[in-house]
Amino acid sequence: MESYIQFTNQSQGRDRILRATQHACALANYLLRNEPSRQQLLLKLQSLQSNMSSGRKLFRLGNTINSIDAAKRTLVLSDPILRCCLTVANLSRALYFICDNVLWARNIGLVRDINKERWSLNATRYYFVSLVMNLTRDVYMMAQLMVQRTRDRCYQQKLNQHLNESPDVACVVVPQLDALVFLLIECLKSNPAVALDTVKNLCDLFSPLDRLGVYQTNAGVVGFCGLLSSLLGILSVLKPQLKIKP
Repeated sequence: MESYIQFTNQSQGRDRILRATQHACALANYLLRNEPSRQQLLLKLQSLQSNMSSGRKLFRLGNTINSIDAAKRTLVLSDPILRCCLTVANLSRALYFICDNVLWARNIGLVRDINKERWSLNATRYYFVSLVMNLTRDVYMMAQLMVQRTRDRCYQQKLNQHLNESPDVACVVVPQLDALVFLLIECLKSNPAVALDTVKNLCDLFSPLDRLGVYQTNAGVVGFCGLLSSLLGILSVLKPQLKIKP
């Protein structure tokens, strides 16, 4: 109960709940779209999805400042690749939140003379850039972990034992690939925060790719990936040790 109260008291936790509900509604709408007897339920789900989206936009009004502050902190990182990736990601998120705030003002009638489609497209582009930079950070951290692990004597012993247990592999290339996969799995098992963040960012990538027309899919895939990403986000908030750093 204490964990639940602490989770819901955080704005990030509440946003994750709303996001999970929003994408769950989108997925349910897609799965029930051809059911004539469920039209009333579909209307309710669509209304709930719209309300969740509006609520999340309201909660995100102050996130632009948070993203700019995060960019200022990442500017002092000693690693140049992490500094570049995280700073660009945070600045892109700040621009995304600005577009999102303008769209929210447009939806409630505070602003009228704007091109809604253009602002929505720009928001999607900034969100896409942020995700790509975060994924680049994930890949870079995985590469660092793999290099560090190869220098570990204990790992070398485990690798040799693993390869010796697979005597049927006779050619040269396959054992190398097997060793690479084994190394990757070992690194992700010992650093679940990196694995979780990578999967979450990959799931989030489907939505902007679909909106930008780069890789078009359907609402069911977007809804499922968004729901999975939201659940992983909830897990990272509940268990801070699973939140990637920096």
